[in-house]
Amino acid sequence: VQLQASGGGLVQAGDSLRLSCVLSGRTFSSYAMGWFRQAPGKEREFVAAISWSGSNTYYADSVKGRFTISRDNAKNTLYLQMNSLKSEDTGVYYCAANRHTFATSGYDYWGQGTLVTVSS
Repeated sequence: VQLQASGGGLVQAGDSLRLSCVLSGRTFSSYAMGWFRQAPGKEREFVAAISWSGSNTYYADSVKGRFTISRDNAKNTLYLQMNSLKSEDTGVYYCAANRHTFATSGYDYWGQGTLVTVSS
């Protein structure tokens, strides 16, 4: 399984950004998916998760109401729509795939990360 994340960049506080993640090598719909992030000097943290069909989602409290996770199984692509960005959203964002669990941890495969920088 290979995961390729993209869409990061430098934005101002209050702006929006959409991240994408393409899974290749296996059937995308066989995996629950998640987004994680790692801020400079901090540990990686959970951001959002989505179930295999996309019918269930779960968010960290820090992004609830601002971020939306979605997926297009026909395009093998995971998305993270980020609105009302704050400086504390700055970090490297990783997508991850989980074959067995729709959860906040225990993911099997990870992408390389895409950097999001929010200037205040």
